[in-house]
Amino acid sequence: METTPYIPNILIVDDIPANLKVLSDILKAEGYKVRPVPNGTLALQVAEREKPDLILLDIMMPDMNGYEVCRRLKQNPDLCEIPVMFISALNETDDVVKALKNGGVDYITKPFRSEEVIARVGTHIKLHRQSIELRKLNITKDKFFSIIAHDLRGSMGGFMGLTEVLAEKLRLMSMEDIQRYLESMRKSSASLYRLLENLLNWARVQQGSIPFKPEHIRLLSILNESLELIKESATNKEIEIIYDIPAQLFVFGDNNVLQMILRNHISNAIKFTPRGGKIMVFAKSTEDNGVEISVKDSGIGMSPAMLESLFRLDAHNNRTGTDGEPSTGLGLVLCKEYIEKHGGQIRVESEVGKGSTFTFTIPDKSSTLEKAEQEAVKSY
Repeated sequence: METTPYIPNILIVDDIPANLKVLSDILKAEGYKVRPVPNGTLALQVAEREKPDLILLDIMMPDMNGYEVCRRLKQNPDLCEIPVMFISALNETDDVVKALKNGGVDYITKPFRSEEVIARVGTHIKLHRQSIELRKLNITKDKFFSIIAHDLRGSMGGFMGLTEVLAEKLRLMSMEDIQRYLESMRKSSASLYRLLENLLNWARVQQGSIPFKPEHIRLLSILNESLELIKESATNKEIEIIYDIPAQLFVFGDNNVLQMILRNHISNAIKFTPRGGKIMVFAKSTEDNGVEISVKDSGIGMSPAMLESLFRLDAHNNRTGTDGEPSTGLGLVLCKEYIEKHGGQIRVESEVGKGSTFTFTIPDKSSTLEKAEQEAVKSY
């Protein structure tokens, strides 16, 4: 999957034009975007507008010294996380200590040595990007556990309520009543199981501990194994599943992970398709050494707003199925991660009242997967 490489943006603040040119030339040659400004007032305005990845800040400037500029940056909630490297002709220990106490992360003395500038800038850019990614992961983790906790509480509360009724009134119930309560408990326990499975799988993906052993596998075999585990729910809703997959169509991927992807997609299709509906699964080879798999249903479909937020963890898409089945949308978030781990992509077409089609690609050659893994490593 082709991605545009991120180019860090560096703000340089110095009142001497020659210094701005030297630093700009050094950093532009390394591929950075550079924004030179001559004073502290302008630096604060540009930082607010452009949110640079790193600021190189002179200390001795006429309108506002570097210490004051740094203090104001650190007082601004939107700018306080931007690392500031001081640049100065002052080279006494007291000067370095004062710069660090005022919020600087590093200190470079003039005249500049290009190798030192490149090495220090590269280190702080990398640390800054890692810090941003870590914060994003923590936010995602917190949102994920908040969703899981909410849904577990709801499902567990419903399950406990059913067991309490059975325990207190079983002797007074008819067989029809008991059967109805047991069916409700079965649905609640299935919901709890799905939530726990999503929780465990997501945690394993984030930790990098989920087993991932790609191999050449016949796609039809994977589909048949996946259908064995979910065909009962389709039968209960009288939903017909039709598939058209060539017998000799192979994919290169992890058997268990691919089954989880297919089960999630088909289970969702069953969930949001009315009784007597139809689900179609079909696949074909692509021109770029891949296999395209589609799951199409005759279900209730989705609005444009729901489509836009479908794979976002911060958007809680927890609507119920056509038969009252609970849903959190977490399975689709996991599917997207699994598909991208295989080097594939996913897209969705849907219209309210006219069903949905989920289409994703999986490579059928190891070279495609290896390239995806290399790109993933580069992105970190």
